[in-house]
Amino acid sequence: MDTTSNINSSHSKHPSTYEENLKHALEGMHVHFPKFKHEQHAPIINVNEVADEKLTVGQKVADVVASNMGSWRFIIIQSIILAAWILFNTVQIFFKPFDAYPYILLNLALSFQAAFAAPFIMISQNRQAEKDRLTAQNDYVTDCKGEEEVRHIMEHLDHQDALVLQIVQRLEAQGERLAQQEKLALEIVQHLEAQNERMKTQHQEMLEWMSKRDAESGNG
Repeated sequence: MDTTSNINSSHSKHPSTYEENLKHALEGMHVHFPKFKHEQHAPIINVNEVADEKLTVGQKVADVVASNMGSWRFIIIQSIILAAWILFNTVQIFFKPFDAYPYILLNLALSFQAAFAAPFIMISQNRQAEKDRLTAQNDYVTDCKGEEEVRHIMEHLDHQDALVLQIVQRLEAQGERLAQQEKLALEIVQHLEAQNERMKTQHQEMLEWMSKRDAESGNG
């Protein structure tokens, strides 16, 4: 009888139901999922559209002149005009040349062209340099945003790794406790089987003793 009471008390200290085991396994386990704060960044800026909206009339004219002067069409047209000018003022057939050799008027016209073309090209280059500066600044801001987002993602992943490790450790501890409970249950079963064997033996002995007693009473 003492053995049965000890077994019942030991069995009561180790819950066997699934809910109690789960509650015991998760006891003291605090899981905090990170609150990912996605900062609201400024909208993406198209530098080309912003630069085009801020163009003045002079800058637009400078861009048109610089783009035309920096093309093969301008070189071909200018070469044809120069060749015709020289040919017209060299071959004296029908008209008297208005700019004879050494073509002073032509040199003056080319000097005027160079004097006016250089400022247009410089204006266009300055505007392009300002546009490049805005593009570089926008690229820098975009890179900073990307780096910040990557940092948030890495922090989020590190926290998830810590949570997964904590869960694995808890599961391992729970597995060890379940193994101990299984071992204890096996010991309880063995104790019960041994107790049943003893009770059978005692019962058999009592039956033999009672039959023997009845036999002696009958003889008497």
